[in-house]
Amino acid sequence: MTHLDRKRRSTRMSKVVSTPTATKMKVIWQNENVREFLAEFISTYVMMVFGLGAVAHMVLGGKMGSYLAVNLGFGFGVTIGIHMAGNISGAHMNAAVTFTSCALGRMSWKKFPVYVLGQFLGSFVAAATIYSLFYTAIIDFSGGKLMVTGPTATANIFATYLPDHMTLWRGFLDEVVVTGMLQLCLLAITDKGNNPTLLGTQAIVTGILIVIIGVSLGMNSGYAINPSRDLPPRFFTFLAGWGSQVFRTKDWWWVPVVAPPLGAYCGAIIYLFFIGSNKPEEPQVLENPSTIEDRRVSVLPKTVSHQHGVASLTPVSVYPEDRSSVLYHP
Repeated sequence: MTHLDRKRRSTRMSKVVSTPTATKMKVIWQNENVREFLAEFISTYVMMVFGLGAVAHMVLGGKMGSYLAVNLGFGFGVTIGIHMAGNISGAHMNAAVTFTSCALGRMSWKKFPVYVLGQFLGSFVAAATIYSLFYTAIIDFSGGKLMVTGPTATANIFATYLPDHMTLWRGFLDEVVVTGMLQLCLLAITDKGNNPTLLGTQAIVTGILIVIIGVSLGMNSGYAINPSRDLPPRFFTFLAGWGSQVFRTKDWWWVPVVAPPLGAYCGAIIYLFFIGSNKPEEPQVLENPSTIEDRRVSVLPKTVSHQHGVASLTPVSVYPEDRSSVLYHP
Protein backbone atom coordinates (compact mmCIF):
# COMPACT_ATOMS: atom_id res chain seq x y z
CA MET A 1 0.00 0.00 0.00
CA THR A 2 1.44 3.31 -1.06
CA HIS A 3 1.71 6.33 1.20
CA LEU A 4 -1.02 8.07 -0.81
CA ASP A 5 -3.40 5.11 -0.35
CA ARG A 6 -2.78 5.09 3.41
CA LYS A 7 -3.48 8.83 3.58
CA ARG A 8 -6.73 8.45 1.66
CA ARG A 9 -7.84 5.52 3.83
CA SER A 10 -7.00 7.46 6.99
CA THR A 11 -9.01 10.45 5.76
CA ARG A 12 -12.03 8.27 4.97
CA MET A 13 -11.89 6.61 8.41
CA SER A 14 -11.64 9.95 10.18
CA LYS A 15 -14.72 11.14 8.29
CA VAL A 16 -16.61 7.99 9.27
CA VAL A 17 -15.66 8.47 12.93
CA SER A 18 -16.27 12.20 13.09
CA THR A 19 -19.50 12.38 11.07
CA PRO A 20 -21.86 10.88 13.72
CA THR A 21 -20.39 13.14 16.41
CA ALA A 22 -20.57 16.20 14.21
CA THR A 23 -24.13 15.37 13.20
CA LYS A 24 -25.16 14.89 16.82
CA MET A 25 -23.60 18.20 17.84
CA LYS A 26 -25.29 19.95 14.92
CA VAL A 27 -28.67 18.58 15.97
CA ILE A 28 -28.12 19.72 19.56
CA TRP A 29 -27.01 23.20 18.46
CA GLN A 30 -30.07 23.55 16.22
CA ASN A 31 -32.47 22.67 19.03
CA GLU A 32 -34.64 25.71 19.73
CA ASN A 33 -34.22 25.55 23.51
CA VAL A 34 -30.45 25.27 23.22
CA ARG A 35 -30.26 28.21 20.81
CA GLU A 36 -32.43 30.36 23.10
CA PHE A 37 -30.41 29.37 26.15
CA LEU A 38 -27.14 30.31 24.45
CA ALA A 39 -28.65 33.56 23.14
CA GLU A 40 -29.80 34.62 26.61
CA PHE A 41 -26.46 33.60 28.08
CA ILE A 42 -24.29 35.63 25.71
CA SER A 43 -26.56 38.68 25.51
CA THR A 44 -26.83 38.87 29.32
CA TYR A 45 -23.09 38.36 29.61
CA VAL A 46 -22.36 41.27 27.25
CA MET A 47 -24.84 43.56 29.00
CA MET A 48 -23.44 42.74 32.43
CA VAL A 49 -19.78 43.11 31.44
CA PHE A 50 -20.43 46.63 30.15
CA GLY A 51 -22.67 47.52 33.08
CA LEU A 52 -20.54 46.12 35.91
CA GLY A 53 -17.41 47.48 34.26
CA ALA A 54 -18.94 50.96 34.38
CA VAL A 55 -19.79 50.50 38.07
CA ALA A 56 -16.23 49.37 38.76
CA HIS A 57 -14.93 52.58 37.21
CA MET A 58 -17.26 54.66 39.37
CA VAL A 59 -16.32 52.86 42.60
CA LEU A 60 -12.61 52.34 41.97
CA GLY A 61 -11.57 54.88 39.37
CA GLY A 62 -12.43 58.21 40.96
CA LYS A 63 -12.70 60.74 38.15
CA MET A 64 -12.56 57.96 35.57
CA GLY A 65 -16.14 56.93 36.41
CA SER A 66 -19.50 58.51 37.17
CA TYR A 67 -23.13 57.63 37.82
CA LEU A 68 -24.04 58.79 34.32
CA ALA A 69 -21.39 56.45 32.91
CA VAL A 70 -23.01 53.56 34.81
CA ASN A 71 -26.36 54.31 33.19
CA LEU A 72 -24.74 54.54 29.77
CA GLY A 73 -22.87 51.29 30.34
CA PHE A 74 -25.99 49.35 31.21
CA GLY A 75 -28.12 51.11 28.61
CA PHE A 76 -25.84 50.51 25.66
CA GLY A 77 -25.00 47.07 27.01
CA VAL A 78 -28.71 46.30 26.61
CA THR A 79 -28.62 47.72 23.08
CA ILE A 80 -25.75 45.46 22.03
CA GLY A 81 -27.40 42.49 23.73
CA ILE A 82 -30.58 43.03 21.72
CA HIS A 83 -28.61 43.24 18.47
CA MET A 84 -26.83 40.05 19.45
CA ALA A 85 -29.77 37.84 20.39
CA GLY A 86 -32.96 39.66 19.41
CA ASN A 87 -33.86 37.39 16.50
CA ILE A 88 -33.12 34.21 18.42
CA SER A 89 -34.57 34.56 21.91
CA GLY A 90 -35.89 38.11 21.93
CA ALA A 91 -32.91 39.13 24.11
CA HIS A 92 -34.81 39.40 27.37
CA MET A 93 -31.73 39.51 29.61
CA ASN A 94 -34.16 39.98 32.47
CA ALA A 95 -36.04 37.30 34.40
CA ALA A 96 -38.82 39.78 35.24
CA VAL A 97 -39.50 40.37 31.55
CA THR A 98 -39.42 36.64 30.85
CA PHE A 99 -41.86 36.04 33.72
CA THR A 100 -44.24 38.66 32.36
CA SER A 101 -44.05 37.27 28.82
CA CYS A 102 -45.05 33.86 30.16
CA ALA A 103 -47.75 35.26 32.45
CA LEU A 104 -49.33 37.13 29.52
CA GLY A 105 -49.34 33.98 27.37
CA ARG A 106 -46.77 35.29 24.90
CA MET A 107 -44.36 32.49 25.75
CA SER A 108 -44.75 28.97 27.04
CA TRP A 109 -43.90 28.46 30.71
CA LYS A 110 -41.70 25.57 29.58
CA LYS A 111 -39.25 28.16 28.24
CA PHE A 112 -39.06 30.08 31.51
CA PRO A 113 -36.33 27.93 33.14
CA VAL A 114 -34.37 27.86 29.85
CA TYR A 115 -34.30 31.65 29.63
CA VAL A 116 -33.63 32.28 33.30
CA LEU A 117 -30.85 29.71 33.51
CA GLY A 118 -29.13 31.29 30.51
CA GLN A 119 -29.49 34.75 32.03
CA PHE A 120 -28.24 33.70 35.47
CA LEU A 121 -25.20 31.88 34.11
CA GLY A 122 -24.34 34.76 31.77
CA SER A 123 -24.60 37.24 34.63
CA PHE A 124 -22.51 35.06 36.94
CA VAL A 125 -19.74 34.63 34.36
CA ALA A 126 -19.81 38.38 33.68
CA ALA A 127 -19.28 39.06 37.40
CA ALA A 128 -16.34 36.66 37.39
CA THR A 129 -14.92 38.43 34.34
CA ILE A 130 -15.11 41.87 35.95
CA TYR A 131 -13.62 40.52 39.17
CA SER A 132 -10.68 39.11 37.23
CA LEU A 133 -10.12 42.29 35.22
CA PHE A 134 -10.34 44.65 38.20
CA TYR A 135 -8.88 42.39 40.90
CA THR A 136 -5.77 44.48 41.55
CA ALA A 137 -7.79 47.69 41.61
CA ILE A 138 -10.26 46.15 44.07
CA ILE A 139 -7.47 45.01 46.39
CA ASP A 140 -5.72 48.37 46.18
CA PHE A 141 -8.92 50.33 46.87
CA SER A 142 -10.04 48.14 49.77
CA GLY A 143 -6.64 47.60 51.35
CA GLY A 144 -6.94 43.87 50.83
CA LYS A 145 -10.22 43.57 52.76
CA LEU A 146 -13.32 42.74 50.76
CA MET A 147 -15.98 44.87 52.43
CA VAL A 148 -19.74 45.01 51.85
CA THR A 149 -20.37 48.31 53.65
CA GLY A 150 -18.29 51.32 54.61
CA PRO A 151 -16.06 53.77 52.71
CA THR A 152 -14.00 50.97 51.15
CA ALA A 153 -16.94 48.74 50.21
CA THR A 154 -16.55 46.97 46.87
CA ALA A 155 -19.42 44.48 46.90
CA ASN A 156 -21.60 47.23 45.40
CA ILE A 157 -19.65 46.85 42.15
CA PHE A 158 -21.54 43.63 41.57
CA ALA A 159 -24.97 43.94 43.23
CA THR A 160 -27.32 46.60 44.59
CA TYR A 161 -27.49 47.64 48.25
CA LEU A 162 -29.90 50.02 49.97
CA PRO A 163 -28.57 53.47 50.96
CA ASP A 164 -29.00 54.66 54.55
CA HIS A 165 -32.06 56.80 53.80
CA MET A 166 -34.10 53.82 52.52
CA THR A 167 -36.00 51.19 54.48
CA LEU A 168 -36.52 47.64 53.24
CA TRP A 169 -40.16 48.07 52.30
CA ARG A 170 -39.62 51.45 50.70
CA GLY A 171 -36.96 49.76 48.62
CA PHE A 172 -39.40 47.00 47.72
CA LEU A 173 -41.99 49.54 46.59
CA ASP A 174 -39.32 51.41 44.64
CA GLU A 175 -38.33 48.27 42.73
CA VAL A 176 -41.95 47.44 41.96
CA VAL A 177 -42.69 50.91 40.60
CA VAL A 178 -39.46 51.30 38.60
CA THR A 179 -39.72 47.83 37.04
CA GLY A 180 -43.37 48.57 36.26
CA MET A 181 -42.25 51.67 34.38
CA LEU A 182 -39.73 49.57 32.49
CA GLN A 183 -42.30 46.99 31.37
CA LEU A 184 -44.89 49.65 30.59
CA CYS A 185 -42.47 51.39 28.24
CA LEU A 186 -41.18 48.15 26.72
CA LEU A 187 -44.69 47.22 25.64
CA ALA A 188 -45.14 50.64 24.08
CA ILE A 189 -41.84 50.25 22.20
CA THR A 190 -42.71 46.81 20.84
CA ASP A 191 -46.49 47.07 20.33
CA LYS A 192 -46.97 46.68 16.57
CA GLY A 193 -50.64 47.55 16.89
CA ASN A 194 -49.95 50.95 18.41
CA ASN A 195 -46.95 53.18 17.64
CA PRO A 196 -43.80 51.02 17.89
CA THR A 197 -40.26 52.13 17.21
CA LEU A 198 -39.12 52.42 13.63
CA LEU A 199 -37.69 49.32 12.02
CA GLY A 200 -34.16 48.73 13.23
CA THR A 201 -34.32 51.24 16.11
CA GLN A 202 -35.84 49.07 18.86
CA ALA A 203 -32.45 48.18 20.34
CA ILE A 204 -31.20 51.75 20.65
CA VAL A 205 -34.53 53.04 21.95
CA THR A 206 -34.59 50.31 24.61
CA GLY A 207 -31.06 51.23 25.62
CA ILE A 208 -32.07 54.88 25.92
CA LEU A 209 -35.01 53.80 28.07
CA ILE A 210 -32.61 52.14 30.52
CA VAL A 211 -30.50 55.29 30.67
CA ILE A 212 -33.58 57.42 31.35
CA ILE A 213 -34.77 55.10 34.12
CA GLY A 214 -31.33 55.21 35.71
CA VAL A 215 -30.89 58.98 35.68
CA SER A 216 -34.45 59.68 36.86
CA LEU A 217 -35.37 56.82 39.20
CA GLY A 218 -32.18 54.99 40.10
CA MET A 219 -31.06 56.76 43.28
CA ASN A 220 -33.19 55.02 45.90
CA SER A 221 -32.44 51.34 45.30
CA GLY A 222 -29.93 51.27 42.47
CA TYR A 223 -32.74 50.18 40.14
CA ALA A 224 -31.88 46.48 39.95
CA ILE A 225 -35.20 45.92 38.12
CA ASN A 226 -33.89 42.53 37.12
CA PRO A 227 -33.33 39.36 39.18
CA SER A 228 -30.81 38.19 36.57
CA ARG A 229 -28.74 41.33 37.10
CA ASP A 230 -28.59 41.18 40.89
CA LEU A 231 -28.72 37.66 42.31
CA PRO A 232 -26.00 35.85 40.27
CA PRO A 233 -23.31 38.54 40.86
CA ARG A 234 -24.30 38.65 44.53
CA PHE A 235 -23.82 34.91 44.76
CA PHE A 236 -20.45 35.30 43.04
CA THR A 237 -19.30 37.82 45.67
CA PHE A 238 -20.38 35.37 48.37
CA LEU A 239 -18.08 32.73 46.84
CA ALA A 240 -15.26 35.15 46.00
CA GLY A 241 -14.58 36.28 49.57
CA TRP A 242 -17.10 38.93 50.59
CA GLY A 243 -18.91 36.30 52.64
CA SER A 244 -22.47 35.96 53.92
CA GLN A 245 -22.71 39.69 54.59
CA VAL A 246 -23.75 40.16 50.96
CA PHE A 247 -27.04 38.43 51.88
CA ARG A 248 -27.41 39.74 55.42
CA THR A 249 -26.98 43.49 54.91
CA LYS A 250 -30.44 44.98 55.54
CA ASP A 251 -31.90 41.62 54.37
CA TRP A 252 -32.10 43.25 50.95
CA TRP A 253 -30.99 40.38 48.73
CA TRP A 254 -34.46 38.91 48.12
CA VAL A 255 -36.11 42.19 47.08
CA PRO A 256 -34.42 42.46 43.63
CA VAL A 257 -35.55 38.86 43.05
CA VAL A 258 -39.22 39.19 44.07
CA ALA A 259 -40.17 42.82 43.43
CA PRO A 260 -39.18 43.15 39.73
CA PRO A 261 -41.41 40.30 38.44
CA LEU A 262 -44.32 41.73 40.43
CA GLY A 263 -43.66 45.22 39.11
CA ALA A 264 -43.20 44.06 35.51
CA TYR A 265 -46.50 42.17 35.59
CA CYS A 266 -48.32 45.18 37.06
CA GLY A 267 -46.79 47.44 34.40
CA ALA A 268 -47.98 45.08 31.67
CA ILE A 269 -51.51 44.97 33.08
CA ILE A 270 -51.61 48.76 33.26
CA TYR A 271 -50.52 49.04 29.62
CA LEU A 272 -53.09 46.52 28.46
CA PHE A 273 -55.85 48.27 30.44
CA PHE A 274 -55.12 51.82 29.34
CA ILE A 275 -53.81 51.21 25.82
CA GLY A 276 -54.51 47.65 24.73
CA SER A 277 -58.22 47.79 25.54
CA ASN A 278 -58.62 51.07 23.62
CA LYS A 279 -57.21 49.89 20.31
CA PRO A 280 -59.99 49.55 17.71
CA GLU A 281 -60.63 46.07 16.42
CA GLU A 282 -60.32 45.47 12.70
CA PRO A 283 -63.69 44.82 11.05
CA GLN A 284 -64.26 41.18 10.20
CA VAL A 285 -65.31 40.31 6.66
CA LEU A 286 -68.05 37.70 6.51
CA GLU A 287 -67.28 34.84 4.16
CA ASN A 288 -69.63 32.96 1.94
CA PRO A 289 -70.91 29.94 3.93
CA SER A 290 -70.30 27.64 0.96
CA THR A 291 -66.66 28.75 0.82
CA ILE A 292 -66.22 27.95 4.51
CA GLU A 293 -67.84 24.55 4.01
CA ASP A 294 -65.53 23.77 1.08
CA ARG A 295 -62.50 24.71 3.15
CA ARG A 296 -63.61 22.42 5.99
CA VAL A 297 -63.97 19.49 3.64
CA SER A 298 -60.56 20.01 2.04
CA VAL A 299 -58.70 20.51 5.33
CA LEU A 300 -60.26 17.72 7.37
CA PRO A 301 -58.40 14.76 5.79
CA LYS A 302 -55.03 16.47 6.36
CA THR A 303 -55.86 17.11 10.00
CA VAL A 304 -56.80 13.49 10.55
CA SER A 305 -53.72 12.11 8.80
CA HIS A 306 -51.36 14.23 10.93
CA GLN A 307 -53.22 14.11 14.20
CA HIS A 308 -50.27 12.62 16.07
CA GLY A 309 -48.03 15.57 15.17
CA VAL A 310 -50.41 18.37 16.06
CA ALA A 311 -49.02 20.84 18.56
CA SER A 312 -50.89 22.44 21.41
CA LEU A 313 -53.75 24.69 20.35
CA THR A 314 -52.92 27.22 23.04
CA PRO A 315 -52.38 30.59 21.31
CA VAL A 316 -48.86 31.12 22.58
CA SER A 317 -46.36 32.86 20.33
CA VAL A 318 -42.69 32.07 20.81
CA TYR A 319 -41.28 33.73 17.73
CA PRO A 320 -38.59 36.36 18.33
CA GLU A 321 -40.52 39.13 16.61
CA ASP A 322 -43.35 38.68 19.12
CA ARG A 323 -41.18 38.64 22.20
CA SER A 324 -40.38 41.65 24.29
CA SER A 325 -36.77 42.64 23.83
CA VAL A 326 -35.39 43.64 27.09
CA LEU A 327 -33.43 45.10 29.57
CA TYR A 328 -31.67 45.22 32.69
CA HIS A 329 -29.63 47.50 34.74
CA PRO A 330 -27.68 47.94 37.95
